[in-house]
Amino acid sequence: MTRIRLLFTGHAQENSELADHGQPPQSLGQYLVSSSFGEAVFENWESEFLQMGMYVLLTAYLVQKGSAESRPLEGSAPQDEDPREHRNDQEAPWPVRHGSATVLWLYENSLAIAFGLVFLLSFWLHAVTGAGAYSEEQTMHGGEAVTAWQYVWTSQFWYESFQNWQSEFLAVAAIVGGSIHLRQRRSAQSKPVHAPNSETGG
Repeated sequence: MTRIRLLFTGHAQENSELADHGQPPQSLGQYLVSSSFGEAVFENWESEFLQMGMYVLLTAYLVQKGSAESRPLEGSAPQDEDPREHRNDQEAPWPVRHGSATVLWLYENSLAIAFGLVFLLSFWLHAVTGAGAYSEEQTMHGGEAVTAWQYVWTSQFWYESFQNWQSEFLAVAAIVGGSIHLRQRRSAQSKPVHAPNSETGG
């Protein structure tokens, strides 16, 4: 639904800018495959997957006393168990039961790896589509087109990235910190309503 709203509002904004420069309007289909729409989508995907990848990695190594999103302060969590000790579990995933050392290492880090790869793909697509949109704007003002690599070194690219990154990390900090003192009954992201503020972990 958000992507649909982005499509229609972005289409209206793009046509407004084209009209300001005496250019003919784009159809919705033209805008859907345009660099402007691609840039808007992929810069958001980039920040979303960066947020989730970093969240997975940071919660594996860092703790926050009282947070429902944190590992326990003392002792081990079920996620710490060595999967090599479960090779004979019939319900364990195939990489645990039959995978080589390399396959098992990839599998036990697969969540962070997947988010990392999709982040890099989104980063690259942001650069490619952003370069296209930036070049169109530059040429309308008498400037020159840029390549994706050149675009990555512009302040515009990093402005687009950082304005999204900061909001994503603010959201993570809010849920980690907020879950210390605040509760939501029935939510897996909250501690039990009766739990003391000092209780750490879900």
